[in-house]
Amino acid sequence: MADSTTAKLKKIMVAIDESEESMFALSWCLKNIIVTNPSSLYQLIILHAKRPVLVYNEFDNSALLFSHDALSSLDRRDTDMAHWLLQKAEKLCKEYDVKMEGRIEYGDPRDVICEMVKAISTDLLVMGSHGYGLLTRAIMGSVSNHCVQHASCPVLVVKMHNSEAFAPRVK
Repeated sequence: MADSTTAKLKKIMVAIDESEESMFALSWCLKNIIVTNPSSLYQLIILHAKRPVLVYNEFDNSALLFSHDALSSLDRRDTDMAHWLLQKAEKLCKEYDVKMEGRIEYGDPRDVICEMVKAISTDLLVMGSHGYGLLTRAIMGSVSNHCVQHASCPVLVVKMHNSEAFAPRVK
């Protein structure tokens, strides 16, 4: 049996966004995978994919006129949100005495998540499910469905039921 110095470090990536479902998925992962297996060695990576600021309408391809200041303001807002999300995740991890590595990457979340999974040789990807219906998923696409199909590691999609509405212990 390998001792802790030679045991393979298992990399778990949790993809988060602004949704309650993603924080629920992180909480679920902490409670059900990491804390319940204290003898295993985990590296927890929290990833937020920052979407690019859209400057065109995808439906009619007409350009939207934004000043540089307006675009910079939108980008700053998104960056602030990304850092706030990682701070929120870090507080939740501290409640379970778990260290995490936070990452913010730029691009379409579907592509960014799959690329990062491959780049850092992730052993497990955990993500929340928004619970959209068939029509909404068909129109908007589903990040979790894309990752299930294209990620180079197992993907655990955590679904939050209405009765499990996540009330974070973090204030």
